Amino acid sequence: MARSNRLGSDPKNTNYAGGNTSAKGTETDPVTGEDVELLWVKGSGGDLGTLTESGLAVLRLDRMRALVDVYPGLDREDEMVAAFDYCLHGKGGAAPSIDTAMHGLVDAAHVDHLHPDSGIAIATSADGEKLTETVFGGKVVWVPWRRPGFQLGLDIAEIKAKNPDAIGCILGGHGITAWGDTSDEAEQNSLWIIETAAAYIEANSKAEPFGPALAGYGALSADERRAKAAALIPTIRSIASADKPMVGHFTDSDEVLDFLASAEHPRLAALGTSCPDHFLRTKVKPLVLDLPSDASVEDSISRLRELHGAYREDYQGYYDRNADENSPAIRGADPLIVLVPGVGMFSFGKDKQTARVAGEFYVNAINVMRGAEGLSTYAPIDESEKFRIEYWALEEAKLQRMPAPQAARDPHRAGHRRRIGHRQGHRQKLAAQGAVVAIADLNLEKAQAAAAEIGGTDVAIGVQADVSDEAAVQAAVDATLLAFGGIDLVVNNAGLSLSKSLLDTTVADWDLQHNVMAKGSFLVSRTAAKALIEQGLGGDIVYISSKNSVFAGPNNIAYSATKADQAHQVRLLAAELGEHGVRVNGINPDGVVQGSGIFSSGWAPTAPRSTESTRRTWVRSTPSARCSSARSFRITSRARCTRWSVLT
Repeated sequence: MARSNRLGSDPKNTNYAGGNTSAKGTETDPVTGEDVELLWVKGSGGDLGTLTESGLAVLRLDRMRALVDVYPGLDREDEMVAAFDYCLHGKGGAAPSIDTAMHGLVDAAHVDHLHPDSGIAIATSADGEKLTETVFGGKVVWVPWRRPGFQLGLDIAEIKAKNPDAIGCILGGHGITAWGDTSDEAEQNSLWIIETAAAYIEANSKAEPFGPALAGYGALSADERRAKAAALIPTIRSIASADKPMVGHFTDSDEVLDFLASAEHPRLAALGTSCPDHFLRTKVKPLVLDLPSDASVEDSISRLRELHGAYREDYQGYYDRNADENSPAIRGADPLIVLVPGVGMFSFGKDKQTARVAGEFYVNAINVMRGAEGLSTYAPIDESEKFRIEYWALEEAKLQRMPAPQAARDPHRAGHRRRIGHRQGHRQKLAAQGAVVAIADLNLEKAQAAAAEIGGTDVAIGVQADVSDEAAVQAAVDATLLAFGGIDLVVNNAGLSLSKSLLDTTVADWDLQHNVMAKGSFLVSRTAAKALIEQGLGGDIVYISSKNSVFAGPNNIAYSATKADQAHQVRLLAAELGEHGVRVNGINPDGVVQGSGIFSSGWAPTAPRSTESTRRTWVRSTPSARCSSARSFRITSRARCTRWSVLT
């Protein structure tokens, strides 16, 4: 287990949830009392870096090896994975993976199968077989491309038997496999292959693996990149979400920017990825904007929409050329990776973690292409083989078994100033229901602490913002777009409470109250609405107003007036945004006690020394307008908000 975790936690060795490790040993059969040989191997969909005992499949080696005698051949390869179920020992543990045969049939006590960038670079080189001999000598043997499965296990077992001095294989178009008599030996052999390949590439690569610099395609400055990325993300998300809503992730790493700044990037991107683990999460190839770095946002948006149509046609053609009567239905023709020169990469998935990991996989693919082009020519597996993997039921099952993501669906933003009521509670509830959350506060540390209570950065982030400042609101929305790729639900609940009579209310009091709540709600709604409209996915804007928007009472002229302003904003925006599928609703809560600073600001007659009981009595005695939703003002042309992105 320790070996698995060490290998899996270092990205130079393998990608997230990719590769597998195994060990063979002897235990007592609880039925017969006799010794029985067993195989412990990482189960389907697990992640080596976080692997625990529950993630292992446990099989009897005698029964598994007996499958060699009944193997029906390549045309019935899939049946062999189902046959593994009849080889399980006891309760069996996790579901056996496609690669189980590789581990069980190879005559070694410990076997590692990994997807290192350096190894795949050699595996995808046009002269990979020759390079394998040159780089490793007889210690590592070339295995021509074969789809993962029982026959590949037979092939590797035969190669090991014929090459007793070999410590592993380069699997054409795929990755590496290494073995050893002990766990330490297998791990050291794996690392030796990875490091030897990396060192050879470093020492022998061309100076410009991706070709010379492409004029006009260099990286913009960091600030320019982020500004342009934020301006383009709503459009790009609409492109990635034409078939179903997606969550996004933005990456402007050096690897991505260098790739896009080089002359060969259009050719290489069109060739697509090769390692099955790569294109299963990135699709076979990305959508690449073919405009220079300084292209305007308007021109970029126009061209991206043109390219989207061409991409969908091309993907449909790929499906039609390779599908047969037994193929699953097409799973969607939108890109999962969008590359914008000078700016970076936008990756998409069903949730934040999946989107982020897809981007990480494409960076792996870039590294692979760099290594292959540096030594030779990048030559991924052909289209028909990619299709067989992408639409292979066994690989689909593997993806479904991947560890549950820590993140959920889309961006949620919270207000600034003093918290009121159960704001943290509603954020927690939305996250539990599948939202990802962005929390904005005047105090960045408080925003980040509140986000951390919900989960990691795949679930929630904290940003700094003053909702009364136009630039700060734009920056906060941009940060949300860059973090999660879009926005779907906006909740205006920033506020503060001043309790003063008319004569005691100063102009400064009036301006502060209205700047935060009336102006702030306007700025947040206006800024977010631009993204909501451009995405074309509908969405929601919710105002947390107050019963004071309709109830008249003494000593709250500034507060209640601004709440009335917010209530009418709901009506106005519902009428205006309904045609875009954006729903606008208002909620008018009554007095709130728990978690509120309202009493310390002078609202209750007995404040600030009143007891909790007194405060509750005061709340109950207040004329109520609890949760009077502005449903009468809701205009909805469609309801597509299957994800939640909330700006409060």
